[in-house]
Amino acid sequence: MDEPEQCANPLLLGWVKEWLDFAREKNTKGAIVYKHAYDSLKSCPITFQHPSQLQQLKGFGPKLCDRLTDKLRAHCQENGLPMPQTTRRRVDVPGMDNDEPTVAPKKARKKKTYVPTYRSGAYAIILALATLGEDTPPSNGLSKTQLIELAQPMCDSSFTAPSDPTKFYTAWNSIKTLLERDLVYEKGRPLRKYTLTDDGWEVATRINAAGDPGRSLTSRENPTALREGDMGEEDGAVRLGDTAARTINTQGSARHPSLEPERNLHSKNPYRDLIADKLDSAGSSLPTFQPIQLTPGSFTVELLLDVREIRATKDRDYMEEELKKQGVKPIMRSLELGDAQWVAKCHDPSHLSRLGAEGEEIVLDHIVERKRLDDLVASIKDGRFHEQKFRMRKSGVKNVTYIVEEISMDSAVFQRVEEAVTSAMAQIQVVNGYFLKRTSKMDDTIRYLARMTKMLKTLYEDRTLNVIPARVLTAQNYLPLLQHLHERDPQGSYYISYPAFASLASKSDTLTLRDVFLKMLMTTRGVTAERAVEIQKRWRSPHGFVKAFEACGTSEAGRKRKRELVAKELDHLGATRKKVGKALSERIAEVWGDA
Repeated sequence: MDEPEQCANPLLLGWVKEWLDFAREKNTKGAIVYKHAYDSLKSCPITFQHPSQLQQLKGFGPKLCDRLTDKLRAHCQENGLPMPQTTRRRVDVPGMDNDEPTVAPKKARKKKTYVPTYRSGAYAIILALATLGEDTPPSNGLSKTQLIELAQPMCDSSFTAPSDPTKFYTAWNSIKTLLERDLVYEKGRPLRKYTLTDDGWEVATRINAAGDPGRSLTSRENPTALREGDMGEEDGAVRLGDTAARTINTQGSARHPSLEPERNLHSKNPYRDLIADKLDSAGSSLPTFQPIQLTPGSFTVELLLDVREIRATKDRDYMEEELKKQGVKPIMRSLELGDAQWVAKCHDPSHLSRLGAEGEEIVLDHIVERKRLDDLVASIKDGRFHEQKFRMRKSGVKNVTYIVEEISMDSAVFQRVEEAVTSAMAQIQVVNGYFLKRTSKMDDTIRYLARMTKMLKTLYEDRTLNVIPARVLTAQNYLPLLQHLHERDPQGSYYISYPAFASLASKSDTLTLRDVFLKMLMTTRGVTAERAVEIQKRWRSPHGFVKAFEACGTSEAGRKRKRELVAKELDHLGATRKKVGKALSERIAEVWGDA
C-alpha cells in the first residue's frame, strides 16, 4: 500500500489504514469495509475539512465518519489545534455527479420474480405439487402427509424434525411463504389439501425448464473433498490469523450440550484383552508375518455409527433413519474411538477366522469425530479435546476428519470463546494434520457421511486388503510396525480387524509410561503438546523429573534454580513455540518441584 502522506487527507487516511491493519491481523469481517474506505479515500484528490463530508465517498457510512470525528477531536485536543466545525456543504468530487441533490429520490423497485432456493423446502413443495395435473381441482389436492412424502427426496432438510434441536422450524414452514405469495392454494378443514395456483405453475415451469442447476459442488457438498492430505481452499477451511492460541477461561459461561450424552469412558470393551499390552519375549524387534488377504468381492464397505450420536433425547434414531433415506444403512454400535468409521465387512462371517484372523470386519483408514460447536467449547474447557486427539494419533488411522456443526450460540458467550475455538480448529489442521469439515446443521453432516460412504465403496471394494493378524500385535509395536510396513512398501496398505482395533483403542491398553507423563505435563496451563514432548525428551519419566527438582536443593538459591530449571534446560530450542519461558518454568516448578 502507498503511504498515507501521498494523498490529500493523510491524517484521516492514516487512521483508516491503522484500523484496516488491525482488522486484517484479527481476521475479522471489518477488514473488507476498511479496505473499501481506504481505497476510496486514497484515490480522492479533494481535501476534506471535516470527517462528516466523507459520507459521499464509497465505503464511508455514518458510523465510520463518527469514529473518525472522535479520533480527530482527540488529535486536536492533544496538539492544541482548533476542531473543524461540522459542515453540510457538499464537496465536489471529480468523477461524481455533483449537481444531483444529496438525497436522491428512491426509485420504485420492480417486484422480483420469486425463485425458491435449490433443494429448499419451498422448492421441493412446488415440484411435488407439480406432479398433479394443472387442471386438478383444489378438493383433489395433496394432503400434508402425501405432500411431505413426495417432497422429502427433493429437499436437503427434514419436513418432520428441525435441523437444529434448539429451534422449531422444519422445511414444512416454507408452505407459509408459498401461501403468502399466492403460489399454493389451500382448501379444506380439518384435512387440508394443497394445489398450485396459476403463479405457482409459472414458478414450477421455470424450475423444470432450468432442470438440474448443475452447480459445482462446494466443499460442504463434495464427497471427494475428504482425501488423504486434502486440506486445501475449501469453503469450510479455518484460516489462521496471527493471534496466538489461548486457553478458554474456565470461569466463563458456555452452553454445554445437554442433548448429546457424555460417553461412558469406562464402558466394558469385549475385545479389551485381545491385544497384549506388554512386549513379548522377543524384545523390541518388530514381528515378521504373512498378511491375510481379502480379495475383491468377498466384502462390502459399511459405515459404523456410534449409538450415542443422537439428535435429541427423544429423537435418538434420527441420524440412522436419515442415513437410510440417503441409501446408507449404518451399523449401530458403541464405538471405542470416534463417532463414525468405515469397515470392510466379509460376506461370510467365518471367512477371517478360517484365514487365521478374528471377527468379520476390517477397519479402513477413515474415522470421523463429530462436534457440535457448543460441545467443542465444552471439550476444550474440560480437556476432552486434547485427550481425543491424543487417542486419534495412537489409533494409527491415516485419515481423521473432524466435523464441526456450527449451530447458533449466544453471541455474548461465543465472543468470549471465539479466539480459542478458531485456534482449536486451526490446530486440528495445521498441528495435527487432520481434515476439518464445517457444516451448518446435522442434516449436512448426514449427507456428508452418506456421500463419503458411497465414495469409499468405490475406492475400496475393488481392492485387495492386506490384514495384519492380531496375534503379532502389541500395544507397543503397533505404530512402529505400521511405519515399518509403509517404509518398506509405500504403495501398499495394511489393515487390522475391528476386534484388534477396539482393543488397541481402549484407553488403558494404549497408555505407556511416556504417554502418562505427557498427559500429566499438559495438565499445567501453558504446557502444549510440543513443549511436553521436549520436556519428556530431557527427563524420560516423572520420577526423573521430580529427582531433577530435588537435586536443586531447598535453600533460597536452590528454589531459584528450580524455578529456572526447565527454561534453562530447553533454552537451546531458541525462539520457537517449543521453548519454555520463565513464567511457565516457574509454574511447572510449583507443580513438580514445590518451589
